[in-house]
Amino acid sequence: MYGSYPTQVTRTYNHYAKGCFVTIAHLSSGYQPRIAALATAVPKHVLDQDAVEKFGKHIFGENAAMFDRLRPIYENAGIKTRYSCVDIDWYGQEHTWPERNDLFLEHAVDLLYVAAERCLEKAELLPSDIDGLVIVSTTGIATPSLDALLMERMPFRRNVQRMPIFGLGCAGGVLGLSRAAALARATPGSKWLVLVVELCGLTFRRQDMSKSNIVATALFGDGAAGVVLSGEGAGPAIGVSGEYMWPDTLEVMGWKIKDDGMGVLFRRDIPDLVRNDMHNAASEFLGKNHLGVQDIDEFVFHPGGEKVINALRDCFELPDEALRHARSVLRDYGNMSAATVLFVLERALNAGAKGRMLLSALGPGFTAGFLTLEASTDVKRSQEMPK
Repeated sequence: MYGSYPTQVTRTYNHYAKGCFVTIAHLSSGYQPRIAALATAVPKHVLDQDAVEKFGKHIFGENAAMFDRLRPIYENAGIKTRYSCVDIDWYGQEHTWPERNDLFLEHAVDLLYVAAERCLEKAELLPSDIDGLVIVSTTGIATPSLDALLMERMPFRRNVQRMPIFGLGCAGGVLGLSRAAALARATPGSKWLVLVVELCGLTFRRQDMSKSNIVATALFGDGAAGVVLSGEGAGPAIGVSGEYMWPDTLEVMGWKIKDDGMGVLFRRDIPDLVRNDMHNAASEFLGKNHLGVQDIDEFVFHPGGEKVINALRDCFELPDEALRHARSVLRDYGNMSAATVLFVLERALNAGAKGRMLLSALGPGFTAGFLTLEASTDVKRSQEMPK
């Protein structure tokens, strides 16, 4: 078996916003988990943005005035296509929460299987080679958890360590990878498979005429991603990670549970919060690790939307070219919540990104997740798989 030692955690209290900053730092042993492979997967149904806009006009006909005011978001979202586990007609019907969650369990496990299979194939590993399994999702509920359900489909060892993670929202891709890296460091020589799946479309509630629900129809899509972490090879090394939760921001983003499912919640001022506060949080994280923004060679941000990307560009004073992968993923897939940042990372690595990379995403809390990578790079390139 592999040895273990405690993870070094540095906890600091941020002076400018009364928040708690937790940083997981390098361990003194020097053991570094590396990305051995990265793969993505999307469901089969393609949603063209123009078609969704026309469909939205139909289903929101009872509140035509509000829809007409918000209609420009479809054109200004920076999205051309998204993918869905159900066809577009499904969204015009009413559904119960049990019906939605049954579809979530069915399609989430299907997508996880595809992402896991692709990832393991790239890493030249078998499911039985995996020592730990971390699965991240916030768009459905599973007990037994998704990792247990996947184990009935794939021949993982029966003593594999498992960690299901729920509730991190869009930040789940970065923070899930961070948690897996901490576990890998605590068990040197182990191999971990991190899987993220989000089926955002299934949370759409036809009778909800709120602005948040209408905006969601222009932004969100379904997708999954997988990452194999191993101490072997020359793939990008996981560096330091951390997170910051702003005080008094619980209502910025999340779910409001309704009788028929999960009601989407996000405030309209998220781009302003990013533009005004994100740089300070990132600088605090980097500073605690003896780094600065100037030390970052590649920015891998979760593209929450066109306005959020612009806010990130402005607050970090970046050229548009620096966020080209975030924009192209948003254009081709929409916002797939936690999975999206790993799609961006896939494109960055396939384009030959090298040096120190900063991964970041924002999620409920309101929380920013951070993680650095040191890429030389020799990760198994994806060549984006057929849909």
